[in-house]
Amino acid sequence: MEIKPIRTKLDYRAALKEIESLMTAKSGSAEGERLDVLATLVEAYEARHFPMDLPDPVEAIRFSMELAGLAPKDLVPMIGRINRVYEVLNRKRPLTLKMIWRLHRGLGIPAESLIKQSDELRAA
Repeated sequence: MEIKPIRTKLDYRAALKEIESLMTAKSGSAEGERLDVLATLVEAYEARHFPMDLPDPVEAIRFSMELAGLAPKDLVPMIGRINRVYEVLNRKRPLTLKMIWRLHRGLGIPAESLIKQSDELRAA
């Protein structure tokens, strides 16, 4: 199994093409092992060349609400009174540590995403 590091866009594209051809490989087979190694190399290349920033906390909350089919009133146990929920969703009030903890536990939003300060609040 000859595998080399992914250093260029050409290497990256070639690795993706090979991964595509190996997607049906059986786990534990030589092809399956090659797929695992190539996927690890591609993941490392992507992390280095295409870093993803954490989402805005309000966008993370709205996304989780949409996925779970929640309305603002459903956030009252995690954020506080309904007017406070709207203040947070409209970026008028920052999240407190208690809110972050409850949203993390209640909606499964990564705490790192909730800790990030919103751009609008940072500018104020």
